[in-house]
Amino acid sequence: MRRLLASSIASSVGVACATALALPLTLPAAAATASPAASRAGFVPAAARYDLPGSTRSLPLRPLGQRARDRAIASPAAGELGLTRRDVRRFSMVGVVWDNPDTELHGRVQVRTRATRSGVWSGWQNLETHNDDAADPGTAERTSGRVRGSTAPLWVGDSDGVEVRVRAEGGTRTKASAPRTRAASTAAALPSGLRLELVDPGDDTGGEGGPAVELHGMPAGAPRTGALGAESAEALAASAANADVAPLGATEIPALSRAATERELRGLGDSELTGAQRAKPYIGPRPRIITRRGWGADEKLREKGFVYTKKVKVAFVHHTSSGNGYSCSQAASVIRGIYRYHVKSMGWRDIGYNFLVDKCGNIYEGRAGGVAKAVLGAHTLGFNGNSMGVAVLGSFGSHKPPAAALRAISRLTAWKLGLYGANPRGKAYLKSGGGNLYRKGKNVRLNVISGHRDGFATACPGTQLYRKLGTARSTAARYQGR
Repeated sequence: MRRLLASSIASSVGVACATALALPLTLPAAAATASPAASRAGFVPAAARYDLPGSTRSLPLRPLGQRARDRAIASPAAGELGLTRRDVRRFSMVGVVWDNPDTELHGRVQVRTRATRSGVWSGWQNLETHNDDAADPGTAERTSGRVRGSTAPLWVGDSDGVEVRVRAEGGTRTKASAPRTRAASTAAALPSGLRLELVDPGDDTGGEGGPAVELHGMPAGAPRTGALGAESAEALAASAANADVAPLGATEIPALSRAATERELRGLGDSELTGAQRAKPYIGPRPRIITRRGWGADEKLREKGFVYTKKVKVAFVHHTSSGNGYSCSQAASVIRGIYRYHVKSMGWRDIGYNFLVDKCGNIYEGRAGGVAKAVLGAHTLGFNGNSMGVAVLGSFGSHKPPAAALRAISRLTAWKLGLYGANPRGKAYLKSGGGNLYRKGKNVRLNVISGHRDGFATACPGTQLYRKLGTARSTAARYQGR
């Protein structure tokens, strides 16, 4: 697609936005109304409340198991930090962050929470401490000074009480991607600046005492049209980035037949395909994609402008490690929580993944910049350039991924890789930006559909999901007509 390397298109988007400001929006039926299958899956996008208010509360962790007068002078070397059981404002996602993004937390992080409706406390739940999704070393996003180390976020549902404990297991070490220093090697047992992050993704249930409503606070069957003039410039820019595949303000990009997808591809003048590939393209039918507007992204949270690489050669598959205890009707809330955690808690410019998939097979636009474009993400440290990241909501170390999610991965990659002439069963070379598997500058031969662990030493995307990637490659290639 557009051959823009690490550049912003904010100015060009501004022109489109200015035009949009002057025009009321009426969405076509295909983009405004969810399909019956989508409704059964629990997701009906709605335009009227696209950026639901949310919040993030950050609480510093304190030494546990000591007398109160000693806690103020105790250091993380004491080996256990946390917070005792307490009442807090409502939240649905939780994580732990610390000051240095290049410091690993070697230990166990556990939380338990109190459900708002029942008042019942959960058992202790583990947070994944090795959260290895990240921008490449040396990039502006990585070196902004705002980035922090973190656990993966955990979805806990509507809660108003929390307790947390962090126990050290061995000494702190720096990540392999960071240079080792004497100071780092003699650091305390736990990273400095440990804080609990409580994320409220925004109320999409109609509010306390309100009526039962569909996702995003819209009653079933309510009109899904709106006036773009009432929205922020950032929201207009995010929508305009998809102008080549959807009307401004669309809450979803509808699925196309294969013939229609091929016609659309031939009309994209900046496609990477050669003349022969245009004549007989290998591309899967475009799947239905819920836009950022559709899942309720607050566009004012992210940095302005978009950053692109040259093309998409490899798709990295991830899991979010956020747990499997969500319903598909809650998926948009989970994504808003991850988005807020990535930006407000971890310090990234936007959500790290290019796409997300829920357990019912719904596909969501991730990082802003256009679903058909080569948007630079922050998903596979060292290999974000010329790649895309697809994250399945959930944890799949021991849990098998749903068949619907696997089909969605295959459909999405067949289409997106097809835009760039990539064979899902093939191999491609990417140059490492630096990581714990490959040195910076090394050309690495990867599967066109790879798991996160193929580019970085991590458990992601979980053993059970990783085992299914061979099937995803074959299915995606079949969708492309190979």
